[in-house]
Amino acid sequence: MLINLHDYEAAAEARMEPGAWAYYSSGVGDEVTLRANREAFARIRIRPRMLVDVSTCDLHTTVQGIPVTMPILIAPTAAHCLAHPEGECATALAAGEAGTLMTASTSATRSLEEIATAATGPFWYQLYVDHPLEDLTDRSFSESLVRRAEAAGYRAIVVTVDAPRFGVKEREERAQFEMPEGLSMANYPGDLETEPASLTWNDIAWLRSLTSLPIILKGILTAEDAVLAVEHGVDGIIVSNHGGRQLDCVPASIEALPEVVAAVNGRCEVYMDGGIRRGTDVLMALALGARAVLIGRPVLWGLAVDGADGVRRVLHLLRDELEQAMALSGCPTLASVGAALVKLP
Repeated sequence: MLINLHDYEAAAEARMEPGAWAYYSSGVGDEVTLRANREAFARIRIRPRMLVDVSTCDLHTTVQGIPVTMPILIAPTAAHCLAHPEGECATALAAGEAGTLMTASTSATRSLEEIATAATGPFWYQLYVDHPLEDLTDRSFSESLVRRAEAAGYRAIVVTVDAPRFGVKEREERAQFEMPEGLSMANYPGDLETEPASLTWNDIAWLRSLTSLPIILKGILTAEDAVLAVEHGVDGIIVSNHGGRQLDCVPASIEALPEVVAAVNGRCEVYMDGGIRRGTDVLMALALGARAVLIGRPVLWGLAVDGADGVRRVLHLLRDELEQAMALSGCPTLASVGAALVKLP
């Protein structure tokens, strides 16, 4: 019986090919940050209030003006077809049916247009800014992705800013993972070889010139960068350490969240990802100022176990746990979840 996200993790590992599992689950270096993303939640304490009417709890909210039924969104993750043949299309279907929002990755194994067609709810597009190996200044391919995403109905561009190069995942290397034959990153032409571009703050204006969609920066971990993001007119920030897959020994996302929220001071929406496995984790993030959280690996676990139904079940489990945590904490609405609800170490 699968009754929580940890159960889905174990079931997914049992179903997946070991190399693909290593690709999904590994972190960079000694995986200090990968572990910290979970361990940091265990050090936070909830301060529940009593004698509050919690006969109903309302989890509805908006993100960038988009209504969702819960403050739990789907983070961008690569190569969903490693988990299930329908890949990102199944994930997009499940997200809408669960009343929430999916962020599709540039590194998807279904094209951004296919994902949009399969979606039953709103969706964002995560952008890696790449350049061809032979021309470090050519960003025409990234420009084309932004224009394609806008034409396909995506509602925001989520720019990953913590990957000027990709972190080395040693566990993945030891597993000698290679993308299976017949599976590829569907948004890339077969003959296009790229590597990540080193973005600067000046490139935010370039991105803004390409689209009228909201621009959200994913990968901010410090107050200093949060202030710069606001000054450059971004619409949102995702506090994220890339699931422990980029630079090891950086703070857990939940540890970095308070200083980013304080620096932003309400001038744009702040979200976070990294280590969310329980409804209490979501509650803590909301209390510390996140408007919503995003989950990555647990969605892949649900997908591996039971396709779209598994993703939907994972989302519903986490939503139900959040509702239970809110009720037991004396919080009938998201507006009633404030900083006084938690005690930091």
